[in-house]
Amino acid sequence: MREKCPNLQANLKQCNCSYEPCERKGLCCQCLHYHRRNSQLPACFFPEAVEKTYDRSIARFIQSRR
Repeated sequence: MREKCPNLQANLKQCNCSYEPCERKGLCCQCLHYHRRNSQLPACFFPEAVEKTYDRSIARFIQSRR
């Protein structure tokens, strides 16, 4: 799938996910679907300090925006 994404390189430049080894890094469509299934948001929705906690919950997103 990685080789089929026409935006992979551009996505990787903007991806702030610090989770290693994330198999969806740079594959935004897959990342969004994965986190949505888990009632979460992907790393790119969070400030750096919050992203590093790996708490991708919607509640944490709302809290980080206050």
